[in-house]
Order: sequence, then C-alpha cells, then structure tokens
Amino acid sequence: MKNFMFLFRGGLDPQSASPEEMQQNMEKWFAWVNDLQSKGIYTAGEALMPTGKTLHKNQVVTDGPFVESKEIVGGFFIVKAENLDAALEIAKGCPDLPLGGSVEVRDVVVFE
Repeated sequence: MKNFMFLFRGGLDPQSASPEEMQQNMEKWFAWVNDLQSKGIYTAGEALMPTGKTLHKNQVVTDGPFVESKEIVGGFFIVKAENLDAALEIAKGCPDLPLGGSVEVRDVVVFE
C-alpha cells in the first residue's frame, strides 16, 4: 500500500454556520476518521488554523492564507491505498464534499 495525502478545502463555513451545524459536521468527520482507522488505512491528519504566514525566497514573509479564500487548506489526512483511484474512492467519504468542499489527493513520495 502507498501513502496518499488528502488536502481539504472549502466546506462548511464556520463564520456562518450555527453551533448545531458545526457540531453535526464534526460528528460526521469523527465518524469518517473512525471508519478509516477501523480499516487500518488512516495514518495521520489534523485540521489547520485559517491563518498563517508564507516564507518566500530571499526570506520575504507575507501574511496569508486569508479566511475569505475558498482555496484555503483547512486540514489534511495521510491514508493508505493501493493506488490513486483507490485513494479517490476513499476521499469520496469526505463530509465537506456535499457542502461545496473539495479534496485534493496526492501521492506521497517515499525516498529510500
């Protein structure tokens, strides 16, 4: 099995969602993670804060990403799958897809 990274963007907007909607969404995420863990394919994952800094060449630091951006990466998972198609099938379980979110699926390069 190979490792794949899921990068999550968009989905439920915490600034406009009610506390109940946020709770329901989190329960769906926890259920999905528990399912992946029970199958032995979930390796790691975390949510990311909506703010940060970017370091560019010549040590230039800029603000961002910005909360208003629909392209902000909200979190990541590392999962195990046989190939990219299998990883895409796993990604279809993302609770944010029906809410307009997206999942970028990328092969993790292993240097040996």
